Amino acid sequence: MVSIHNPRIKYVRRLANHRFRDKEKKFLVEGIRFVEEILDSEWPVEMVVYNKKIMENSRAKNIIATASARKAYLYEVEDGVFGELAETSTPQGIIAVAPQRWNSPEDLKIDEPALLVLVDGVQDPGNLGAIVRSADAAGAGGVVLLKGTADIYNPKALRATMGSIFHLPVIQGPAADEVIPYLSRRGIKIVAGDPRASKALFEIDFKVSCAIAVGGEAGGIGGLIKESVDELARIPMPGQAESLNVAISAGIMLYEALRQRGAG
Repeated sequence: MVSIHNPRIKYVRRLANHRFRDKEKKFLVEGIRFVEEILDSEWPVEMVVYNKKIMENSRAKNIIATASARKAYLYEVEDGVFGELAETSTPQGIIAVAPQRWNSPEDLKIDEPALLVLVDGVQDPGNLGAIVRSADAAGAGGVVLLKGTADIYNPKALRATMGSIFHLPVIQGPAADEVIPYLSRRGIKIVAGDPRASKALFEIDFKVSCAIAVGGEAGGIGGLIKESVDELARIPMPGQAESLNVAISAGIMLYEALRQRGAG
């Protein structure tokens, strides 16, 4: 049984710290379903830490067997030690350590017609994770998190993706002046939501290659993206609400694109 003083366990504990996590370019994956997701994907897994009790669970046994087959380091610890490592309030007894991926725009899946999501300045990790999840569900070719957007490897953001982070390219940190020329060269128009837009969402042509741009909860999309937008789309709101959550808005726009493209 491994103690809290084990160097690797100490290392896992330090990965809860944002600065250390970014310095090491690693992140934590916690919970049975979430660890299953990463092991079922092509994402590398370096280490799995689990408590003794979890081995009574058949799913957990399969996870450990898969992690072992993938040559991950395995560490069994007592409940008290695991409690020192867990981020969740009701831990399920298993955590994986994986390397962060820092993709470039070239890693995006540019099908014909392309469907991408640009995120500019969204700060709430839950909203950010939900946007990635919706993009995955809609079959988007990737999500670009522009500089100034929240960290997708924040534990809350990761959990909100529900594993979608492992299934599509998420590009973190490029500047708008790097991404806009890339989209332009490939004939991908930028469509942004705006409650004051003259065109309703359903009047926009989403059948062509497009990138759906969503902005921060308070200020919306930034200056350079705003200047480069090809079309603005208004989501009709006949009710009394003043606005929609940014993740909900992104989902509505993605599924309007799917509707127009005949997906079903």
